Amino acid sequence: MAGPNRLAGQATLSVAGQTYMIVGELTYRVNDFTVETLKGQDGIHGTKEMAQTGMIKAKLRDSGSISVSSLAAMRDVNVVAQLANGKVVSGNDMWRVGEPPEVNTEDGTFDIEWEGLTVSEN
Repeated sequence: MAGPNRLAGQATLSVAGQTYMIVGELTYRVNDFTVETLKGQDGIHGTKEMAQTGMIKAKLRDSGSISVSSLAAMRDVNVVAQLANGKVVSGNDMWRVGEPPEVNTEDGTFDIEWEGLTVSEN
C-alpha cells in the first residue's frame, strides 16, 4: 500500500479477520507507561510510572452488511491496521472499551475503540 513518498492517508482495518470501512480518525497507542512527576512542597521527589494499555480506535462506516452490535460485543479479538506509510499496527486479544457505539445515520458512521495488553507497530 505504501508508495515511496506516502506517509499518511490510506489505511485498512480488520477485526477478527474481517475488514471494515474506515472513514477516518484511525489512531493507535502502543503499550507503554504513563509517567507522572511526584512534586512536594520541598521540591521534586521523583516520578511515578503506571502501565498503559495499548489502543486502536477508528471512525468506521456502517455498510449495512455488518452488525455494529456484534462488532461491539467482540472480546479477545485481533485488530490489525495497515497504514499508508507501510506500518502494520496489531493488537492481540483486544476488547472494546467505552460506551456502545452510536451510529450517525446521516453519514452511516460510528466510533469504536479497542484496548489490549499487546499493541505493537512493525
